[in-house]
Amino acid sequence: MSDSATSQSNQPFLPFTRPSIDDATIAGVAEVLRSGWITSGPQVQAFEKALSEFFGGRPVRTFNSGTATLEIGLRLAGVQGGDEVITTSLSWVATANVILEVGATPVFVDVDPVTRNIDLDLLEKAITPKTRAIIPVYLAGLPVDMDRLYGIAHRHNLRVIEDAAQAMGSTWRGKRIGALGDLVSFSFHANKNLTSIEGGALVFNNEDEARLAEKYRLQGVTRTGFDGMDVDVLGGKFNLTDVAARVGLGQMPHLAAFNARRKELVRLYLDTLAGGPAVALGLGLPHADFTNSNWHMFQVELPLERLTITRAGVMEKLKARGIGSGVHYPAIHLFTMYRSLGFHEGQFPHTERLGRTLLTLPLFPAMTNADVARVCEAVNAICADHRK
Repeated sequence: MSDSATSQSNQPFLPFTRPSIDDATIAGVAEVLRSGWITSGPQVQAFEKALSEFFGGRPVRTFNSGTATLEIGLRLAGVQGGDEVITTSLSWVATANVILEVGATPVFVDVDPVTRNIDLDLLEKAITPKTRAIIPVYLAGLPVDMDRLYGIAHRHNLRVIEDAAQAMGSTWRGKRIGALGDLVSFSFHANKNLTSIEGGALVFNNEDEARLAEKYRLQGVTRTGFDGMDVDVLGGKFNLTDVAARVGLGQMPHLAAFNARRKELVRLYLDTLAGGPAVALGLGLPHADFTNSNWHMFQVELPLERLTITRAGVMEKLKARGIGSGVHYPAIHLFTMYRSLGFHEGQFPHTERLGRTLLTLPLFPAMTNADVARVCEAVNAICADHRK
């Protein structure tokens, strides 16, 4: 069937992601609203307790975004002006922006073309006397080799702030991401495997770090007694609301099932696409790690050099068929602000190629097997109709 023959879909629109929020959680949010205590309070405390238990008893504090958790992680690590922080350019721009926010310099290294995560060989080569920390990014929920990462960090006496925004429920050697390591940052944005609508969490090594993070979270304030207040560090306004925390609490019992369903859908994607015209043309499939990844996203690499259509054109044709898609992510170092810092095209070839070609296809627990078949049929048809 030609692409033009199915330019308008009569089926319901399939977004690239959609949160699953059950009736009990919705009712719980209504209870919070009726309680009169809607900002940070007992629900935040309960959410933090549940998260701490999930991460093996480590201290956890919640925040209003995963961006805030990264920034506070850098501050806890003592990163400041004159320091360098190594990370990858294949990420949401917040990963690099927070480095600039604390006055430090981002040092990008290229990614491994298979895992699409930071290349640990290149990471070690990028370390200088100014390097203070590393921010590895677990793209689509796939962690890096944690043994190698922390081996490098320990050899060079570096702090690690893990950008595990997409890795809630991912593991390394059977242990949950967040239950091991240094400072670990999670996002609970609406498109994440576990959502609190907006929000994030930071996992700490000890209670001293957690207490300092609480100060950074709310204007540097420390309260004592009924009326005692002091400020001894410069903080911001990063607290999570009880409304958001109640959503997160309602999500937690379902996380394992959510992630299990994602894996089922990914297996179906890989089986259905294998041997089809898109893969024959060079469509790149993600690294098939069903042990460690939580499969936050399903991303394919479009074989644009063999097609007569751009990525935007593919997305437009998918939309015409009633299918949503996304781009995660353009290379950070090629944004205007980062070019002004001296970064330029050609520095990180794998990152730049993936930034041009990656396409995020629909993946969320409420999808049906028929939805996957529909997406695969559309991708195959579009590629076949637009081959050079």
